[in-house]
Amino acid sequence: MHTIFYVLVGVYYLIIVAAIVYSFFKKKQVPRSILILISIAVTIAMIGFFGARLITNKIELLPITYNVGMAIYIIIVSRLRLYNPSDSVIDSLVQKGDTGFISFDNKMRYLGSNETAKKMIPELNELMIDKPINGNPWFLENILPLIKEFESDEEKNKHYLERDGKTYFINVNRLVLTHLWHAHKGYQFLITDDTANQQYIKLIKTYNSQLEEEVIKKTRSILDMQDKLVMGMARMVEGRDNSTGGHIKRTSDGVRILMGEIMKENELGLSEEFCKDIIKAAPMHDLGKITVDDQILRKPGRFTPEEFEAMKTHAAEGARIVGQILEGTEDKEFARIAVNVAHYHHERWDGSGYPCKLKGEEIPLEARIMAIADVYDALVSKRVYKEKMSFDEAHDIIMSGMGSQFDKSLEKYYLAARPALEEYYKHADS
Repeated sequence: MHTIFYVLVGVYYLIIVAAIVYSFFKKKQVPRSILILISIAVTIAMIGFFGARLITNKIELLPITYNVGMAIYIIIVSRLRLYNPSDSVIDSLVQKGDTGFISFDNKMRYLGSNETAKKMIPELNELMIDKPINGNPWFLENILPLIKEFESDEEKNKHYLERDGKTYFINVNRLVLTHLWHAHKGYQFLITDDTANQQYIKLIKTYNSQLEEEVIKKTRSILDMQDKLVMGMARMVEGRDNSTGGHIKRTSDGVRILMGEIMKENELGLSEEFCKDIIKAAPMHDLGKITVDDQILRKPGRFTPEEFEAMKTHAAEGARIVGQILEGTEDKEFARIAVNVAHYHHERWDGSGYPCKLKGEEIPLEARIMAIADVYDALVSKRVYKEKMSFDEAHDIIMSGMGSQFDKSLEKYYLAARPALEEYYKHADS
């Protein structure tokens, strides 16, 4: 049986040699250095097996040849990884790529990291493999909270870390070992330098902010131009009217005083924006008079029925003009209020007003407020055809109109505003 065993060993050796020779000449994708190393390892093993008995029986040389062979096989295995592009590329990317990798086990023990991560976070050089991070203040402050947040909600796995003028994006994931039935063995941090992207985002935000400021500035400029256009038209109408001037400013201030009282308790539930809009819209209430003939508009006495009918058209015409001026404005609520003020400020609570004979709450609130300020100014101001009334006379007329000409529910606000109105008109140009 010894003889048979020797023959088998020889046959195996010849088969190996034949395979090596065949591969050397026929297999272009087999590394020649690997074939040479295999040949050396096998030959040393054969020499150790057969030659040891020929050299000496006192020293056992076979174990030595086995150890030499094992060393050669280790070299072969390490060399084989060089010829596997996927392994070598992945290793290079992991160690020298743009992404940093850090791993911890479930007990928060440090498992390792690549060179990229160590450059991003130098504190990693202070950690020891298999040692918990509990003793390192930086990791307790910056890394442990991320893990706790990830444990509470796995959707919260994306974070940013600012340090040394750079912004790093951190993605926290579970460390899964697939060969252990997908066991969750810890946590893995993927870190990328997101500085350039964040700087770009900041640049875009800054640009958007500047652009927004420019838009606001341009919009304000357009609105100012629009306001000046409206005021210019209102003053032009006022210059054609038979009033002594100042009606636009006085009625606007009158509306402001009334709104101040209305908004004190704000039982009507009005917004601050409504208050600003009605004060801003007040100067537009008589714009429609621009369409009325000068002979009627500047007549010093009472109108004939025909003339009064012509004069009454200024309300509807004013609504049309204001609507055209404010067409396309972004502030739709202001446009609505301004049109209503111009259109309905001559309507009466009892339905006997013009141009639409609206009654009660059919009349928009802004027009009901405007009506009180408009009539009060007409009463206490001088006209070419009349002297101004005393405050008491004007007050009596206003109060007699409550519930017929004016909204009775606004009476208490008028009464509250009366002292301020009278004080204002003592010093107003009329």
